[in-house]
Parts: sequence; structure tokens; C-alpha cells
Amino acid sequence: MVYFIMGVVLRLDRVMADRKISLKELALNVGITEANLSNLKTGKAKAIRFSTLEGICKTLKCQPGDILEYKEDDVGGLL
Repeated sequence: MVYFIMGVVLRLDRVMADRKISLKELALNVGITEANLSNLKTGKAKAIRFSTLEGICKTLKCQPGDILEYKEDDVGGLL
């Protein structure tokens, strides 16, 4: 599933599925709680620390652009 936050598309769940890594395993490797990672994964988080983003990318062997993308809202305000 893809989540949208104010023009930012989150694809963390897709990358996690591609890498066959669980929420629990990723949270342990990154050093954050499962609850905080879940909030990020489901688009409920309002921000992300660069250290968290670095840990996610290091663990998943990906680039930030693999999990985050900016899409400008269309005229109707829908993506």
C-alpha cells in the first residue's frame, strides 16, 4: 500500500516486503520502537529524523528515494 502525506508518497511497506523484512526486525536494526516505525510506515508520522532515515536505508540497502517521493497535488487537491 502507498501512503500520502502532504505531497510525500511513502513506499516503506513495499520496500520492506521486497526485502522480506518484518517491522520488528527493521525496528531493531534501526533502533526505534515498532510503534514509531509503524507510524512512519502507515503515514501517521509528521516527520522523520535523518538518523532514522539513514538506518532504514542502511538496513534495507536502498536510497531515500526508494521509500520517499514528492508528488505535487493536482488542481482538485487529490493525488
